[in-house]
Amino acid sequence: MLQCDKRILDCVSSPEDLHALSVPELEILAAEIRRQIIDTTSRNGGHVASSLGAVDIILAVHSVLHAPKDKIVFDVGHQSYAHKLVTGRLDRFDTLRTYGGISGFPRPSESVYDTHPSGHASDSLSVASGLAKAKQLSGTDEKIIAIIGDAALAGGMAFEALNYIGSQQLPMVIILNDNEMSISRNVGALVKHFGNVRAMASYRDVREALQDKLERGGRTSNAFAEFGKRAKEATKQMFIPQSMIYEHLGIVCTPPIDGHDIKGLREMLELVLPMDEPVLIHAVTKKGAGFGPAEEQAERFHGVGPYNPITGEAVSAPGKAAGIGARTYTQVFSDAITREARVDERIVAITAAMEGGTGLKAFRAEFPERFIDVGIAEEQAVAMTSGLAIAGKKPVCAIYSTFMQRALDQMIVDVALPNLDVVFALDRAGLVGDDGPTHHGVFDMAMMRMVPNMKLIVPSDQRRLSDAVHTALRLSGPVGIRYPRGSAETVYVDGSAEPEMLEVGRSITVREGADVAILAFGRMVKAAQDAAGLLAESGITARVVDMVWAKPLDEEAIQRAAETRLVVTAEEGVLEGGAGEGVLEVLSRLGCTTPAITLGIPDRFIMQGKSDLLLADIGLNPQGIVDAVMRVLPQQDV
Repeated sequence: MLQCDKRILDCVSSPEDLHALSVPELEILAAEIRRQIIDTTSRNGGHVASSLGAVDIILAVHSVLHAPKDKIVFDVGHQSYAHKLVTGRLDRFDTLRTYGGISGFPRPSESVYDTHPSGHASDSLSVASGLAKAKQLSGTDEKIIAIIGDAALAGGMAFEALNYIGSQQLPMVIILNDNEMSISRNVGALVKHFGNVRAMASYRDVREALQDKLERGGRTSNAFAEFGKRAKEATKQMFIPQSMIYEHLGIVCTPPIDGHDIKGLREMLELVLPMDEPVLIHAVTKKGAGFGPAEEQAERFHGVGPYNPITGEAVSAPGKAAGIGARTYTQVFSDAITREARVDERIVAITAAMEGGTGLKAFRAEFPERFIDVGIAEEQAVAMTSGLAIAGKKPVCAIYSTFMQRALDQMIVDVALPNLDVVFALDRAGLVGDDGPTHHGVFDMAMMRMVPNMKLIVPSDQRRLSDAVHTALRLSGPVGIRYPRGSAETVYVDGSAEPEMLEVGRSITVREGADVAILAFGRMVKAAQDAAGLLAESGITARVVDMVWAKPLDEEAIQRAAETRLVVTAEEGVLEGGAGEGVLEVLSRLGCTTPAITLGIPDRFIMQGKSDLLLADIGLNPQGIVDAVMRVLPQQDV
């Protein structure tokens, strides 16, 4: 027993301490961890429902493993808060997801207990298969466990990994955290199967047989093999034919067990860990377990801002009045695509398990037959758009910028190569803040600019976003629209006007100036305008140009910018291959010799924190733009 006069959690400094705890003490610890998660996320925001649902699994795993020698690989690491709390980060947990604090995801540079920086779904089995293969090759005895959700297991990458794991008989344990949810409600045949399994009573008979065997002391691999023979027929009777995929792949699959029963989880783990073959433990859990509001509203509590820790009601961030502020870009997109669909029945909206996050709930409510959610399968979503376009539909693929990275090949080969009429609505472009480097949408401009036939619109405010959706649906070939998370402030136009067609490759000059030209993309237009005001105080006049298009670029505006003393580009994307480099290429091709500087995301991963702090760090705020200009055009030279 762990000697402790305080909370058990306060006395846990490493996972080894869990080995000294009884099951009742682990259950008390689970309750303490849930309260700590709620207390911290109610102030900082975070991924509440998934982390609360995984507490018991994480404690059971750590109480039988010897990390960091034994490896735990999380799939979508926002379920890992309990893992952070028992691996020596309790004293820093109040900094979760904050600027300079600990990450909301596993991060190997943060702790030796974090195996993999998991942030995107369906990759855990592939990573774990590499660890298990290395174990096989080296003849070592560490244990490998991958924890994956039912929605992530339906992703194509997970199926590829399962195929390899089974064919190679890799010694590892897969824990299927079956909570019936991804972010939006799960979809797909495999998910329907899991629902059927949960609904069947026959699995209880199999589980009782296992319990009987355990109570009689059969805790060896031979005992498991014996049980497996007896349970095999019952299991086959329980599973619908599609579920036999695991057996056919060579992976032992247990009957569903209670994922909140620490005792049962430990017993199952102790039974299967000695095996030299792959085993899948099917653990049924409830998202938000232990916190009523999160249990009842699991989708809202997937990723949430500050909230009341008793009622779960949202609270305003410090310094902001609740309910006040401009509409978000996501809301503007939602209105725009729904409006366009009313006048064009060919429009079809596609998402990858992000119906709410991408603003498609209103579209689905009005046009359910034209709404498609493929689940966590971005490659499927993008490739499917090609078939829809070939058949004469107008598909709009709404997807987070960071997840679009997963479907680059499909975008190039299936959509851009045949030059199909597909619209990509890239939400959360730029620095998204608290979720950090796995979720920042900073690669999409460089990614799309390099693809032939692709056009890319970068709206700077809510009116331009409405115009962009209106325009993209009327152009030939693939068109991307990238816009950030948060408020769609009106920069220079009335956001209530009817949408207009944007002239392809044509920018808008929003402020004139003769000393410096700032060519800004997206929400950098507002920062550039503010910077121009500050520069004016030093006697420097700045022209501000809303470039509107990242591809094709407005070469006429770039050439005119070269008539000033300095050209500055500002973009919320990576500099390498970005729009700024495109501007430099145009200047070079036109023979312009005007000094030019590019401002954007530097060649490093940006950590978590509020976006305004991160932008200030890398010089993408108004003062950063001013500082960059003044280094070239000091006040005394004006």
